[in-house]
Amino acid sequence: MSPSTVVIRRFIKPALFVVCALPLLSLVLAAFGIGGASLGANPVEKIQDTFGQWGLRFLVITLAVTPIRDWFGMPWLVQLRRMLGLYAFFYVLMHFLTWLILDQGLYWSGILKDIGERPYITIGFTALLLLVPLAVTSTNKMMRRLGKRWKSLHRLVYAIGLLGVWHYYWQVKADTTEPLIYLAIVLVLLGWRVWKTRSWRAPAATAREPS
Repeated sequence: MSPSTVVIRRFIKPALFVVCALPLLSLVLAAFGIGGASLGANPVEKIQDTFGQWGLRFLVITLAVTPIRDWFGMPWLVQLRRMLGLYAFFYVLMHFLTWLILDQGLYWSGILKDIGERPYITIGFTALLLLVPLAVTSTNKMMRRLGKRWKSLHRLVYAIGLLGVWHYYWQVKADTTEPLIYLAIVLVLLGWRVWKTRSWRAPAATAREPS
């Protein structure tokens, strides 16, 4: 039994909003040393890595909404996808701003050089740029205005997910196990979409064949 629209709006969405904000809250508590938490010997790296990891996790979770909906018959999950996608954008943006301000100190010549010459930064920055139009057009008003183009535009999230994993893989210097796990999950989620699309097109093509 699916929860009602009222339950989703009044209870599930507010609860999800709080849960998604917990990584940010944990960083704030650690920054102020509340509850014995600490950012460690390299606080800037800790903040940057945490934002980046959660940005990628929310991207993967967002990609997982449609397959989970189909696998478990939970159509109401789609109502949570926008919030998850916006949180993904938020954490990716904070990951970038931490690097831009705290790590690079707004040293623009060095920043532009790194973006152009360090591949993992180039890929990460590209993923962020592709996320921007998705975040800007996430409102109902933009969905109505763009019509069918909205769905085509938001398919960019597939490429963004792959770029995010690629960025993470190239950034890791030693153990690549975790980015490879993310890659496997993303490939399964995208592979499911390809299979579903082909399975739907096959009967339609058969129906159009002359008898």
